[in-house]
Parts: sequence; structure tokens; C-alpha cells
Amino acid sequence: SLQAKMPPCDFVPEKYQSYAYDHMLKIRERNISPSLVTYYKKPLLLHQGYMQWLFDYEGRRYLDLFAGIVTVSVGHCHPKVTVATQKQLARLWHTTNIYMHPSIQEYAEKLTSFLPDPLKVVYLTNSGSEANDLAMFLARIYTRNFDIICFRGGYHGGSPYTLGVTSIGPYKHGIANGFGCSTTMLPDVFRGPWGGSHCRDSPVQTIRKCSCSEGVCHAKDQYIEQFKDTLNTCVPKTIAGFIAEPIQGVNGTVQYPKGFLKEAYQLVRERGGLCISDEVQTGFGRTGSHFWGFQTHDVVPDIVTMAKGIGNGFPMGAVVTTKEIASSLAQNLHFNTFGGNPVACVVGAAVLDAIEEDGLQKNSEEVGTYMLLEFAKLRDKFEIVGDVRGKGLMIGIEMVTNKGSCHPLPDEEISRIWEDCKDMGVLIGRGGLCRQTFRIKPPMCITKRDADFAVEVFRTALERHMERAAEK
Repeated sequence: SLQAKMPPCDFVPEKYQSYAYDHMLKIRERNISPSLVTYYKKPLLLHQGYMQWLFDYEGRRYLDLFAGIVTVSVGHCHPKVTVATQKQLARLWHTTNIYMHPSIQEYAEKLTSFLPDPLKVVYLTNSGSEANDLAMFLARIYTRNFDIICFRGGYHGGSPYTLGVTSIGPYKHGIANGFGCSTTMLPDVFRGPWGGSHCRDSPVQTIRKCSCSEGVCHAKDQYIEQFKDTLNTCVPKTIAGFIAEPIQGVNGTVQYPKGFLKEAYQLVRERGGLCISDEVQTGFGRTGSHFWGFQTHDVVPDIVTMAKGIGNGFPMGAVVTTKEIASSLAQNLHFNTFGGNPVACVVGAAVLDAIEEDGLQKNSEEVGTYMLLEFAKLRDKFEIVGDVRGKGLMIGIEMVTNKGSCHPLPDEEISRIWEDCKDMGVLIGRGGLCRQTFRIKPPMCITKRDADFAVEVFRTALERHMERAAEK
């Protein structure tokens, strides 16, 4: 049984006053696109949030460890962000980019101050798909080349253009797409052919052993050979670019061997290509040690894309690049009605202030590392926990039938564990090609006390699973 109690919370949610739950389900079935699938057998009906907490229509409280898919960066309805937004809503909503308004200049200056030279020019969008779409477009226009390389298992959006670089089967629809996009082997040190006990930039390494001497990484070298093979066989001698997440998100927090991305960037640049870092999930301090995921790989990209945590749940995204690359888009018209609107820019600026004032990057590092090490103890105890990985508050727990085969744990078994966690008050995500990895990416304001509760809930759910398995 569950030993831990949910940490207290002073916040009292308003009383729910909308339609009855069953009526909501009926409307959803009738009027909302069926492609928008919900989590859990009985979908949650949430009506209020405060910092790391969510409340359902019956007033039940949940610890949110998925942050609306890695989007609520500073906390649900963070008071500072809320007040700044309310003020702007009463002042000015919309002008489009044909006029200046104060907040776009203020925000562009503030956002780019977090990025190294020469990444100082920003184009604001409304989503991550839109940002990646534009990054691909920019790379092709600037280089006058067409081919773009991406990792298998990468997720970069669902628009027709970005679907070419999103390499996760269930997102693919049976229509022509991905012209000029080539996938390359994912350097996955847990599930791939190479990888050992020193590869990852994480407090927790794989259960695989390796015999590499200090400063040498056999796995990295092998994966680089695969990358070279793609360059030599699938694309012309000049390319447009290479897009990668510093840590794969949707695929289940997959990390590459240290030093891999740095070498890959060099190989891409030798062929005239631009390097695009998709920071939609890794940006804004989530990895703890650095503000941006690319910094953890010791590289400077040519284009950086961002969304999700940029607005704490407000729909916005951005592409940041160099003046030279940005100017290639100015040869012809390219317009965005809502990108960089007054409200979005105020939200974005308030989020950056909250990250700094609340010390959220440091909190990500401290609480994230603590959580990772606690989850690693569960990996050592339970045969079905194959891998615990990640950095800061971007954590993956990969579930397997046993550590020997590393075969993904069947979906129905993972679903029971997942439902149990939810029933005990903890919301977590799913990822990986077989949805076999639990994704833990909470608002960056969570505490060690919350982490203890989450780990205890997960341990209890695993023990219940073992009891069910023993009864079979």
C-alpha cells in the first residue's frame, strides 16, 4: 500500500460549474476531432491548475509530472505570468507585424540575451511545428540545397513539412511526404547496437558495461560511422541541414553518447549544411546544467527552434538564428499574422523573468538529479525497469519484460502501472516507439518533497504489478 502522503497545498480551486462529465464525453465524441486522443481509460476532466498541481472537476488534486507535454515550465497559472498577461490583455492584443508595439522589441532583446553570439535574430511563431517548419525552410533557402538529415525516433512536429523529419511511425500518414528528408541511425546507447556505462551525460548510466578507456567512446565512434554512411549514400555532396533534439522527447528521453553531436555538426558543416537544434522540450533551463540543451553538447547551432516551455502553456514558438541566415528570408515576403503578438511577447518575457527569479534552472538540476538517482534505485530493485535516464527535469523510465532481453513491456501491463499512478494522484507521460517509456517532465517548480511522493507512488505501482504477475 502507499506509504507516502501527497504533499500539502494551500491553494483552493474554484467550484466546477460546467457540464456534467458524461455530457462532456458526448460533446467530445460528437464535435471534437477523433484524432485528438485522450490519456487513460476514463479521461481526466481538469478544470484548474496551480503551479505543479492540477484539479479535476470533482476537486481532486494531482501532482503534474508531465506539464501538459513538457509545456508548463514555471508552473500552472504562475502568479507573475498571470498578472503580466492580465495587464497586457487590458492594453493591446493585436497589431500584426506591420506596426511596431513595445513588447516584441523588449522580448526579442531579452530572449536573445540568453543565446550566444551570433544567434541574435528572432522570428516568432505560434507553435513548435511552425518553428521547425520555418527552420527547415530557412536552411533550404539560405544554403540553396534541399536535403535535410534527421534521427530515427525524432519528433519535430505534425505539419506536412515537419512530418518529413518526424521519424516515429504512428505519426506518419499514408500520403507523400518527407521529400528531401533522410533519416539516420539513432545513437541510442540503451537500445541501439552500441553503448555502455560511460556514454551518457546523465547521473544514471545504462546497465550495459563497456570497456572503453578514459576519454575514448567506442559507441560514439560507431554511431559517427553510421552518420557518415548516411552522408555518403543518401544525400548529395552538399546538403541543407541537420535537425536534432539535444535529448529526444517523444521517443522517451533518448540521450546520445557524449561528443556525438559535436562531431555530427562538423560533418554537416563540411557539406555546407546548417545545424538546427530543436529546443522545444529541452530549452529554458529544463536540463538543469544549462539553459539550452545544445550547450550540454558543447555546440553552437546555426538555427535554434523553441516552443512549449517558452510560453508556459500560451501558444507561441520561436526561431532564433544569425543575421545572415535570417536575411535570406527577406528576399521575398514571409508573413505571420499572430507570431510575436503583444500578448505572447509579454507572456514570454514574464516566463523568462520567472525562470530567473524563482531559480528554476538550479531547481531543475537539483530536484531532477535527486529524482533520477531515486528512480535508479527502483531500476536496481525491479526487473521490469530497464533504463532510467535523463538530465535535470527531463526523465525517462523505460519498461522491459526483463533486463536480459530489453524487450518492451506489453502495453496492457504498462497501462495498468500508469493508471495506478494516476489513481494515487500522479500524472506521468508515455513515450517511445512502443509507448514503453514513462516520461517525467514536470513544471520546473516541483520540490524534493513532491519528488519523494512521486517515487513512492511509482514504487507502489510497480509492487502492485509484481503482485498481479505472481498471481497469474
